[in-house]
Amino acid sequence: MVDDEGVVAPTRSDPIARALSQVIGGPVGRRALPHRWWTPVRILLAIATVTLALGMVQKAPCVRTQWGDSELRYGAMCYSDIPYLYTGRGMAERVWPYSDTQGRYEVMEYPVGISYFAYAAAGLTSVVAVGPTQSEREHVPPDALWGMPGMTAEVNQYFVVNVILLAALGLLAAFFLAGANPGRPFDAVWFVASPCLLVAAYINWDMLAVVCVAGALWAWARGRSTLVGVFIGLGTAMKLYPVFLLGAVLVICVRNRRVRQFFEVTLAALVSWVLLNIPAWLTGMEQWKVFWEFNSKRGPDLGSLWLMASLLGHPASAEVVNKVSWVAFALACVAVLVIGLRSPRRPRLAQLGFLIVASFLIINKVYSPQYVLWLLPLAVLARPRWRDLIIWQCTEMVYFASVWWYLGGFTASATSSAPDPAYLFAIGIRVVGEIYLMSMIVRDLYRGPNFERTSHGKLALPM
Repeated sequence: MVDDEGVVAPTRSDPIARALSQVIGGPVGRRALPHRWWTPVRILLAIATVTLALGMVQKAPCVRTQWGDSELRYGAMCYSDIPYLYTGRGMAERVWPYSDTQGRYEVMEYPVGISYFAYAAAGLTSVVAVGPTQSEREHVPPDALWGMPGMTAEVNQYFVVNVILLAALGLLAAFFLAGANPGRPFDAVWFVASPCLLVAAYINWDMLAVVCVAGALWAWARGRSTLVGVFIGLGTAMKLYPVFLLGAVLVICVRNRRVRQFFEVTLAALVSWVLLNIPAWLTGMEQWKVFWEFNSKRGPDLGSLWLMASLLGHPASAEVVNKVSWVAFALACVAVLVIGLRSPRRPRLAQLGFLIVASFLIINKVYSPQYVLWLLPLAVLARPRWRDLIIWQCTEMVYFASVWWYLGGFTASATSSAPDPAYLFAIGIRVVGEIYLMSMIVRDLYRGPNFERTSHGKLALPM
């Protein structure tokens, strides 16, 4: 199962990969020499490049119609938040996200890292912008910006700038994951070749947090505690969920009697998060609070079990959902703590991280289509078995298609007031898929294959 350089070959270690390899001549031979140029990392980066390029092609129908055809954006499933926020959040006028716009624009409802990134991308777009002049923009309402001469082309330019930057981050994430388990670089193949990555990479700016999580896994594999914390802190400044990795770090450090290491990671995470937030605090504390207030007041939304209950006639207020979901999530974290401390096999960061983040997404009051990216880098390292990753990603793709058809009204009956059965099924199948992968990870911890060992028999994760 191992080549001369100690790299585990998936066509010899995974039954599905072995079977699929028959169409190209079968598994790699035991005496096969590694290619001098096509190293595992370069192969993975090449696959990622193709996947991310196809992701741009998948958005082409919306680009061609300037994002204005609502039926097409849901029917072709090419929707993205990025173009609409360009004009809707002041980016088209190069307005700093944390300045007081006196109500002209809504404040960005995302953490500071995404706001900074979107603003920087707007600055890059201004170099090639073909829309109206700055003074012309300031004299029309924001809602009218889209219809001004040249603005639709500029919106597409902004989208392309973001796509290029996000694709570069996707390649960096692939590089990190290829090195996150020494001896098993091809565990990352279902990240770089993932259909979920293809369709969800450019819906929003979640790739910013994904690359930070991948970086944290890479640094953890090398025993670099401070760098792990830096990546977690930066990721939390992009999206909230990377902070949950600190729970996984805590479990491992307590189990290994290295609590000091946990505090090193936590301190580095806190410092990096604070440093990234300082510009927003200094320029607009009230605007900075919008992200937290928005999420606190938000009720049951797309993809959640809470929305399913609401559609079935059991609505709940945002206050009730907040209280119940956080209590349920706390109990799930306690369960992960017990599993991590009592399992016969030593848990890995990706395994515990997946259990925590998946629990959060199952319990949370919203599951936007791009949230699958949160799980992707954790899943491919936590359960590197093609069968289970394919099953899980198929359930996610069912949900991805169904949410757009639901929003477009394509699956609901025009003559019935009953909830859309196809969408309810999709929510359920998505949750089942995540629970299935969680159960496989827990089984591995108690009696399954020990993926943390490399071909040399050494622990791939020294911490």
